[in-house]
Amino acid sequence: MNVWVRSLAILIATFVAAPMFIVIPMSFSSAASLAFPPPGYTLQNYVNFFSDPNWTQPLTNSLLIGLGTVCVTMTVAVPASFALVRHVFIGRTVFNLLIMLPMIVPTIVMALGYYIYFGQLRLVQSYLGVILAHSCIALPMSTLILTAALKGFDRSVERAAMNLGASPFATFRLITFPILRPAFTVAGLFAFIASFDEAVIALFISGRDKATLPRQMFNAVRQEADPTISAASSFLFLLVLAGVCIWLTPQLVRRRTRVLDQTDGNGAAEPAAAAS
Repeated sequence: MNVWVRSLAILIATFVAAPMFIVIPMSFSSAASLAFPPPGYTLQNYVNFFSDPNWTQPLTNSLLIGLGTVCVTMTVAVPASFALVRHVFIGRTVFNLLIMLPMIVPTIVMALGYYIYFGQLRLVQSYLGVILAHSCIALPMSTLILTAALKGFDRSVERAAMNLGASPFATFRLITFPILRPAFTVAGLFAFIASFDEAVIALFISGRDKATLPRQMFNAVRQEADPTISAASSFLFLLVLAGVCIWLTPQLVRRRTRVLDQTDGNGAAEPAAAAS
């Protein structure tokens, strides 16, 4: 049974990862348009991606909007998660439903709503408008991650700190946040990826000057088969992969350190037992 499960998992992983094995070689293609297999290999697509203002400006916009989305999302998600997990109040179910609503409503419907509503507030074609819209779609996942971490958090360490005279803010800064730092990091990472990868809402409200990288990629596909798109796609993939590695590396280091400590402890205990 385990063999069948592993085979199915490998098959699914291969199916999901297969497009990247096409896009990445295409990003080095010397063809004048999108073509696979590549007739030759060159770095020209990456040179265009990092030097052409038509690509560098959307990339800069996406980075700025992504960082702004992380700040706004975490500012709302952190207190919302604490309220949902640790407090009981009137309208708690409705509050939770409103936070999760962007995961239920189709993105195209939300994009149209943002276009009409932000148009009245004169936030269309502005960084603030895109950041607010992306924060709304990133909020549900970030809140789910934080609430799951808070439900498994042992509050006895917080009570011990407050019994020793620590204020609520000091307890959060010195006790709660360091323990839950991985959850905060993952929540912020998901918010950034959700913003950096979003295209539908950006098509409605970003405008030409505030265009994001996904919107530029969509426009490039619609207007011409610019092979620079493959370089942009590969860059997005590598960016997400780097974020995952940044998140996993500290955990792997801590796990490795814990294993080494246990090994050293067992090794030290055996000679002591033999001497006795």
